[in-house]
Amino acid sequence: MYVPGGAAPLPSSLIHAAVPAQVAGVREIVVCSPPQRDSGLPAQVVLAAAELVGVDRVFAVGGAQAIGALAYGTASIPQVDLIAAGQPLCCAGQTPGFRRCRDRELTRPDRTMVIAEAGADPRYVAADLLAQAEHVDASAILLTDSAELAQAVQQEIGRQLEALPTTNAQAAAEAVSQRGGIVLVPDLATALTLANEYGPEHLCLLLADPWPLVGQVRNAGGIFLGEQSFEVLGDYVAGPSHIMPTEGTARYASPVNVDHFRKVISLVGLNASGLRRIGPAAQQLAEAEGLYAHAAAVRLRLEDME
Repeated sequence: MYVPGGAAPLPSSLIHAAVPAQVAGVREIVVCSPPQRDSGLPAQVVLAAAELVGVDRVFAVGGAQAIGALAYGTASIPQVDLIAAGQPLCCAGQTPGFRRCRDRELTRPDRTMVIAEAGADPRYVAADLLAQAEHVDASAILLTDSAELAQAVQQEIGRQLEALPTTNAQAAAEAVSQRGGIVLVPDLATALTLANEYGPEHLCLLLADPWPLVGQVRNAGGIFLGEQSFEVLGDYVAGPSHIMPTEGTARYASPVNVDHFRKVISLVGLNASGLRRIGPAAQQLAEAEGLYAHAAAVRLRLEDME
């Protein structure tokens, strides 16, 4: 797994990838994380998480080259079967790695969409948008059917930006102005239609009663239900993993979970009666495809059974 360690070392990403892998029975887990300028080692908080979780090895290497090393192996870094986490910088190493290992959730910039109605607290809405906006190249969008709430959230975002440390405020302000937005929709049904087309990583339903709408959500990495089930909790402690499909890939992909680290081996075992029942169909299909050696393998056995 790749654990970011540049502007914001993320021990939570290590936990959210390693624990599902361990539950699934993965026998060996190795971590690549960028070295820090002062020590030449991964961030201390990442190393601490690795020790507590019990990963096998940690390598001080970052960027696309780390993904390439994991995919192909080097003199010191083993080739792996699956890469479970990542960040935008590393996607440059993704394509060649597919030939050697599975890339499960090489993440791209965060996409968060909040759906809120008139009764929502604009402080909470603004806080949830900014919590995602402070990620590098992130996007946070509000859909609401209330013009009053839209105006209140816009004002609240300005106030909350002033309370953030300068670096975080600059990143969040840039995300809000360049990739964020507040969209006024005629009703919540329209909001859900837009959300399904967008396929957000995080879909936050800041509604008085969000549960009836859950069945209408087709595309989202995770759904956060109500003002007390906000996305930051999922980032750290609510689980099951904050490594979610980004850039609209929620239309076909799932968050990291135990099944990401499991595989299926098909078992085919027929007795004589089973072969008599389905063998002729296999022979017919093989002949239709012009694969006569395939057909002969079936015919030979069927003839021996006569």
